[in-house]
Amino acid sequence: MARSEVRHDAPARGGMRVSAADAERADRERWHELVSELGAAIAEPLTSALERVHALATTGKIDRAGLRALRDEIDRARQIGITGQQLTRFASGRIRQSHERLQLADVLQSVLTHRSREMQARGIVVNPVLKPAEVSADASLLFSLLNTTLDWALAHARAQVDFEIDARPWPAATRLSCRFAPHGDEPLDDGAEASPSRADPLTWRLVEQTAWTMGLTVERQDTDAHTALALEFPRKGSGDIDGVSATEIDEGFAPSANSQPLAGSHVLVIASRREMRVQIRDALRNMSLIVDFVNSVDEAASFCREGLPHAVIVEAIQNGERFAQFRHEIRAEVPDFVFIEIVEEGDAFEMSTFGGESMARVGRGVLGTSLPSALMFELSKSL
Repeated sequence: MARSEVRHDAPARGGMRVSAADAERADRERWHELVSELGAAIAEPLTSALERVHALATTGKIDRAGLRALRDEIDRARQIGITGQQLTRFASGRIRQSHERLQLADVLQSVLTHRSREMQARGIVVNPVLKPAEVSADASLLFSLLNTTLDWALAHARAQVDFEIDARPWPAATRLSCRFAPHGDEPLDDGAEASPSRADPLTWRLVEQTAWTMGLTVERQDTDAHTALALEFPRKGSGDIDGVSATEIDEGFAPSANSQPLAGSHVLVIASRREMRVQIRDALRNMSLIVDFVNSVDEAASFCREGLPHAVIVEAIQNGERFAQFRHEIRAEVPDFVFIEIVEEGDAFEMSTFGGESMARVGRGVLGTSLPSALMFELSKSL
């Protein structure tokens, strides 16, 4: 059976003696390769989408299946663009981490609960075996890492994804494992090695780079039967974590101070008026979010049938009995799901209660300045 076992430490880390020039050269080559992959990945769905648009311009017709395919191609290109933005954040070197003591099993279980609809729609069973384990990590980066790992696994798993959390006594570390049988790949020829970039290289790159930024050790195994990933969280005191300068650990609530900590998060906006949509889009423009708009609560319910976003923003005129029912259905699955209402009058941000009885509200008069802060605060409560 062909087999590839790769241990990934952050560049110029992991105890290897390399010169500064060699490390810089390797890092530059790695980013050049990544940019090339990004360009190729985004060109593929856009080329296909452009062909469909040309056909539509010629015939004046497009069937439902073609329209769905066009939407999916554009959405994929958008997602790749967001991935590129997230990778750019890491390349900038400006990410500041605020380390907290977090229960890894609780955070992962929250991510799995939030995305249960998506897993059901894809027909994939996720089997978590999660022992309690406390880790020191930046909450927003951990949330991003777990979601990206799940993205990568769901895109390539045949039927089941296994997650496991365990502790290793020496050297002391908490280990998060993800294992699945890949679908759609042809069996490897005898003697051929499976490449870690075989499946969705950009999502894998984001998993890898996020883990490196957090100071984690990344191990991946690829065979023709399975793909396995292990992430090791070192159990250390304060100080440097594998070359990453750690701040003092906060024992209480401390939302991350990262630049664009919510980058890649998905927000659904329920707004029927064009001027309201424009205001909300402008307010969220610099947060590197995936933002979708629908005209009504019924459209929102249909949109969420195959997967939940991370937050829903609703204009006040849509907040009626149907919205209350929609909100109740989602909160029954995800009790801490974020809802934010845009009220017509007012110049304040009113936060939600921790019990989920009320939702956050932002006055339309301060939408541009308060909505990003409100979204960041509300989402950070569920990390």
